[in-house]
Amino acid sequence: MSSKVPAISSKAPVMLHGADYNPEQWLKYPGVLEEDIRMMKLAGCNVMSVGIFSWVSLEREEGVFNFEWMDQLLDRFAENGIYAFLATPSGARPAWMSEKYPEVLRVERNRVRNLHGVRHNHCFTSPVYREKTALINSKLAERYAHHPAVIGWHISNEFGGECHCNYCQDAFRDWLKAKYNNDLDEVNHAWWATFWSHTYTSWEQIESPAPHGETQVHGLNLDWRRFVSDQTINFCQHEIDAVRGFNPDLPVTTNMHMIDGVDYRNMAKILDVVSWDAYPDWGYTEDDDDARLAAWTAMHHDMYRSFKKKPFLLMESTPSLTNWQIVSKLKRPGMHKLSSLQAVAHGSDSVQYFQWRKSRGSSEKFHGAVIDHSGHTETRVFKDVAEVGRTLAGLEDVVGTTTPAETAILFDWDNRWAVKDAQGIRNSGLKYEETVLQHYRGLWELGIPVDVVGSGDDLSGYKLVIAPMLYLISEENGKRIEKYVEQGGTFLATYWSGVVGETDLCHLGGFPGPLRRTLGIWAEETEGLHSRDLNGLVLDPGNSLKLSGEYDAHEIAELIHLEGAEALGHYRSDFYAGRPALTVNKLGAGKAYHLATRVKDAQFYVDLYAAITGKERISRTLNSELPTGVTAQLRSDGEHEYVFVQNFSGSEQVVTLDGQAYTDVESGAAAPAELKLAVNGLAILKRAAAKA
Repeated sequence: MSSKVPAISSKAPVMLHGADYNPEQWLKYPGVLEEDIRMMKLAGCNVMSVGIFSWVSLEREEGVFNFEWMDQLLDRFAENGIYAFLATPSGARPAWMSEKYPEVLRVERNRVRNLHGVRHNHCFTSPVYREKTALINSKLAERYAHHPAVIGWHISNEFGGECHCNYCQDAFRDWLKAKYNNDLDEVNHAWWATFWSHTYTSWEQIESPAPHGETQVHGLNLDWRRFVSDQTINFCQHEIDAVRGFNPDLPVTTNMHMIDGVDYRNMAKILDVVSWDAYPDWGYTEDDDDARLAAWTAMHHDMYRSFKKKPFLLMESTPSLTNWQIVSKLKRPGMHKLSSLQAVAHGSDSVQYFQWRKSRGSSEKFHGAVIDHSGHTETRVFKDVAEVGRTLAGLEDVVGTTTPAETAILFDWDNRWAVKDAQGIRNSGLKYEETVLQHYRGLWELGIPVDVVGSGDDLSGYKLVIAPMLYLISEENGKRIEKYVEQGGTFLATYWSGVVGETDLCHLGGFPGPLRRTLGIWAEETEGLHSRDLNGLVLDPGNSLKLSGEYDAHEIAELIHLEGAEALGHYRSDFYAGRPALTVNKLGAGKAYHLATRVKDAQFYVDLYAAITGKERISRTLNSELPTGVTAQLRSDGEHEYVFVQNFSGSEQVVTLDGQAYTDVESGAAAPAELKLAVNGLAILKRAAAKA
């Protein structure tokens, strides 16, 4: 049973639709603001993100502030029913600051300080940068925290990157002292620093990884990445603290962007609303079809929604193309609406773009925008955006609805970092993210809602928890998963799991470490295979999942021994032919599956999860078969359910509904028993929620 939560802003309890807007770039062009507001209303846009890189326009010289243009902008928005996420401008500092205070500029891994330029070229630890950021933020908050147009704070922009200056080295050592009880011996043991005689005898000897210094102590590498993430989050909190007190009711967000260097699950804890920027490269290559990319994007939508188990914001997407992908393709007809509503289907209460109006010069002058250099509305892109605006205007009842997920996939940042740093089995690519996607896509194809959670999160509310390549897992989290299974949960793990603990030291006593009792197996060896190598998984006759046949496997194979588990399938070939490759172990009231090899066939994951979810009575969004590349996703307020049927297959499709009564949300008419979906087509349906 799902529920409805309050809208992100009580001022605008509707689906938000808008873009990044940079009027400071057009101050020499009188009339642009008035024309933009007219076109915003025509496109059904009701919110803009403003001030994101506006520092020098707000403070042209140190201590000399100019807010007149922002006053005019926000006042005109308020007069026209348009709202604003007001950004703090820390994403790019003014040249005067870099000139006067060079310490604000980052020092790279090679210990060379950067020159002024680009964006995110600043040190999160620098006292001067923190002082200047707090000042400009408080000035903005004092002036605009209660402005009728402002509905939230947009803190900086796509936080990321790292600095290796002396301030950061000192902060890293302080971070280590706090983590390791001020005990250098504890650090040395955690990092296994006796390796290559790397034992530290004073705190000052510890430095961040460097290309001309230390790179081979994996515990150091992992802790540095954790520190960088924590320091970034600390700086974000510093920015929030500067604005929060002026209006505690104004929600705070920062836009995330699949950046590897920040643990967004931790960052989400300091935010009121999660938002992220999605830029799929639709139609990028012939062999990388849109269905795979749609599943990848959906997985990230689900991840950002899962951080707070409530609606998120799609803060940026492109209405047409980008300017930074290897090939910048246009969206094909229908794809703009389909991809925009995909975000809503997975829990977004907004569709927003970068950018509203194309820049006239510099690096983003050819990045897609709602308004092209032509400056008018008679474009294909504008019409696509206006169509999305009309659809969103009819989804007011969907605002605040949540997603009833009975299945979760584990995705941990420190596990991701550790996997990528592991030297062994397959240095040509362990493919952690791709492995998670393989499992997620099987569920996506079946139309099964999924939460993407961390191994430290509460798992008790899920019928099925999947942990692809859980290489790094602490003893504590291993016990939590064991208890989850004993109490009736169903768990699935894969090869290369339970290998190291939280400081990247290998578990002793045999792999998969703290998951060994849960899975009922011992993994004796794990092998990386060349791209030319091919094995297979052959399902055993009469297995408990009632699966049959065989599937190609490649890249990674694990040799396991049964320690209470039952084999469901075996390897097909090579010297380990006939040895277990898929197992299940009964433990307490639950069961745990283990997949010992990377199965190549995408259909395997659909078949596997169809069998497991059927056995565990996990609901699909539609109780009917979906064509490959078509998915159905669900949002619910507890009384009504909203079903988004989306066609990413690249061809026309027909979906037979499951016999329930459905209303087409866009037309208001009863939905037919068979949905005919055009290429890049979708249907938004409404039905009564199932009774508990």
